Amino acid sequence: MTMTQGSARTLIPTAAREFGARVHGVPPDGWTAPTPCTEWSVHDLVNHLVAEHLWAPHLLRGETVEQVGDRYDGDVLGEDPVAAWDAAITASLAAWEQARDDDTVHLSFGDAPAQEYAEQMLTDLVVHAWDLARGAGLDDRLDPRAVRHVWEYASVRVPQWEGSSMLAPPVRTASDDIQDQLIALVGRRP
Repeated sequence: MTMTQGSARTLIPTAAREFGARVHGVPPDGWTAPTPCTEWSVHDLVNHLVAEHLWAPHLLRGETVEQVGDRYDGDVLGEDPVAAWDAAITASLAAWEQARDDDTVHLSFGDAPAQEYAEQMLTDLVVHAWDLARGAGLDDRLDPRAVRHVWEYASVRVPQWEGSSMLAPPVRTASDDIQDQLIALVGRRP
């Protein structure tokens, strides 16, 4: 296993804990609240992350998108969103422990090394932890190492992603706080 200190793979467990703490903190009446992801409620956003982490063990084992199929389409949270998150992230983190940075992962847009997949998963965990915190009315301060890493990754790629459905266009911010800069970069108002 190849994991460098401060790599996306080493930061995924930290970001997963942060996202998970917010999942556990959603108040009973908070699941239908809107989030900064304008099309998603808190429930929808958590469903998105649970589905992503249900996919991870399959993709990290070398399965293709076609082999996984549609088994994680729709609502994967069931009656207990917190338990669904806990189960999905436990399996995902175990799969990440076994993966190597240069393993080939078959993604929807083509093959990529596991390290690139890790960058994308970390980005989603960090950005959506902020979205979840804002939607559920929870503390939105994130791990500074993970935030800096995602900012460095995303700042190079956002111009490539513009025009896609992946992100809203960047917004301006006068803040020199790195978290505010990241959040603005990915189309949210800090």
